[in-house]
Amino acid sequence: MKMYSQLRSTILLCVSIFFAISFCFSQNEIQFPVEVGVKPESITKGFNGNYYVTIMNGKDEGDGSVVQISTEGVTTFANGFNEPKGIVYLNNHLYFSDVTRIWKIDEQGNKSVFVDKDDFPKEVLYLNDVSINADDTGIYVADMGATQYMRDKDNNLWPLESDEAKLVPELGRIYHIDLKGNITIAQDTNPLMLNPNGVGVDNNGDIMVGAFFKGNFLVKRNGQLTPLKGEFRGADAVEQDSKGDYYISSWASGTVWKIDGTTEASTVLIDNLESAADFYLEEEKGRLLLPDMMAGKIYSVSINN
Repeated sequence: MKMYSQLRSTILLCVSIFFAISFCFSQNEIQFPVEVGVKPESITKGFNGNYYVTIMNGKDEGDGSVVQISTEGVTTFANGFNEPKGIVYLNNHLYFSDVTRIWKIDEQGNKSVFVDKDDFPKEVLYLNDVSINADDTGIYVADMGATQYMRDKDNNLWPLESDEAKLVPELGRIYHIDLKGNITIAQDTNPLMLNPNGVGVDNNGDIMVGAFFKGNFLVKRNGQLTPLKGEFRGADAVEQDSKGDYYISSWASGTVWKIDGTTEASTVLIDNLESAADFYLEEEKGRLLLPDMMAGKIYSVSINN
């Protein structure tokens, strides 16, 4: 009887320790969704494994910021920006776009202009998504071009077959910027790429583009931009995982799709959001971290659905 009592006590002690460890572990995990501020646009993982989000805020000059999400909560990391958008972490710095310039921030939150409007070889109008190149020696950034022609008076995208759609100018480009600030055109204007928003790098090291106005998910095939199957109007972020499957968000429809890398069949991962902006693919955790810009939140979206 004494042996049974000792065994029972040992089991209870082990169970208690297990639950205590589990509780401590869960306390150290960030619980999504997380409210981060007004108009979050893009998210990346950065210093010390924390997450960093660009916050566009209102229309006032200088009211944009970058916030940090950690187990301690949400805090302002840097501020004084206009409309901060695509953000990446590279070479122990954060890089992100802001209308016509790219900012660089160090671990202490010190900011500097990495490249400015006049540094680009062509006039830039509206810089958006940013992606790291294949060998971590620079970044790509999408210039959406003339965004004022995309929408009607109710702020809806013009129908593709409309006369207004034919007037949308081909001004969008993808630029490459190395770590010294040298800028080249990685992809020039293309009728398939009207108002490019998302830019990513596929498993071959080639760029992928999400064309906001036409809704094309464009990949390089035989050196040419080629659309995958499907139409994703309002296309925002684009990514590919290690298995070859693709992901794309639509800001306009508040939807994220997973696209089979072989058949190109698309599956909805999440929809009915107010907006779906520039997500971060965290494949080791089986998820996308997705800003819903108009809701002011970051969601965790499983990629294993």
